[in-house]
Amino acid sequence: MSTLHLKPGREKSLLRRHPWVFSGAIARFEGEAQPGETVCIAAAEGTPLALGAYSPHSQITARVWSFDPGSRVDAGFLRARLEQAIQGRRQLPSLQTTTACRLVNAESDGLPGVIVDQYGDFLVCQFLSAGAEMHRGELVASLRELVPCAGIYERSEAAVRAKEGLEPRAGLLWGEEPPPLVEIEEGGCRFLAEVCTGHKTGFYLDQRENRRLLVQYAAGKEVLNCFAYTGAFGIWALRGGAAKVSNVDESAAALELGSRHVELNGLETAKLESVEGDVFKVLRQFRDRRRSFDLIVLDPPKFAESQHQLERACRGYKDINLLAFKLLRPGGVLFTFSCSGQVGPDLFQKVVADAALDAGREAQILQRLGQAPDHPVLLSFPEAGYLKGLVCRVGE
Repeated sequence: MSTLHLKPGREKSLLRRHPWVFSGAIARFEGEAQPGETVCIAAAEGTPLALGAYSPHSQITARVWSFDPGSRVDAGFLRARLEQAIQGRRQLPSLQTTTACRLVNAESDGLPGVIVDQYGDFLVCQFLSAGAEMHRGELVASLRELVPCAGIYERSEAAVRAKEGLEPRAGLLWGEEPPPLVEIEEGGCRFLAEVCTGHKTGFYLDQRENRRLLVQYAAGKEVLNCFAYTGAFGIWALRGGAAKVSNVDESAAALELGSRHVELNGLETAKLESVEGDVFKVLRQFRDRRRSFDLIVLDPPKFAESQHQLERACRGYKDINLLAFKLLRPGGVLFTFSCSGQVGPDLFQKVVADAALDAGREAQILQRLGQAPDHPVLLSFPEAGYLKGLVCRVGE
């Protein structure tokens, strides 16, 4: 087996069980290995520390499979990791009333670059690292045995694959092709997930608990749901007794599906307004027309893909939150989120605070939010905690 030898002192992160080894930490590479092949990671004096997947095209040169250098990364090893992850989801109380969830969350489940989501009878996989790509066949074979399903579909289209030297790929891996819309249930609500073509793997599973929380604030309120996609937050608001929900998104097709969700859940279609357009522009138009709302949800897409985009991302978050604060009625509530991993919780709070200040509004944080429990964050890998949110209330 080939060996990556670290520079002196660069083993500290591995000793703290962080699963990434960056190119700058490597002193030399002993042997030859293909992308995705398992290599030994050793300290400067030669002590073996871990086994990882080699990725010569990425700044993350190795992603750790195991911190036991004596282990063996084979089909049995991968199956055991999958089984442990899946069993962990079966024990989560909040998943007892849903038919869609994340079964495997990459590094946090000891399977770097491997994402597996379940939508009813179908599994949707993402293989986002060189190691995940190399073991793709073994992983799919084990999933067929561990999870009864009609079909397994691949959505390996994320930009991170390019950093690993991999081409994007999507298509059927096994079994039946999923229909264009797969119906799922979420705590009594029904949705249609576009598992073959929609955002992420078809639905925003990570926001499940935050949607349920929205119910507690929605009764009798006029709700503005920004970056609504197919309107899941809006459905939960209506379930909670909202007087009206305005979904804003740039995709007419997504808004149309949001309208179908209202009908699918037996809710009043007259209470839904669909607004197609750029959210920033639409909110400025609302401001100019002096429209106001009791409850606003801001769930924008990722604004920062890398550290170089951080400053621009912060400007975007500040702008959108400033507009929201200006549109809130006295005592109104803002659910605001960032899914940019580059934007940490403290920085996000500072950006939102600056937005409130510039909007001339006093605001309190009522709750701090994160991703659903089927998207766990490994304690030694805080980077997995990408989703952060605040529930803020403006003064009377």
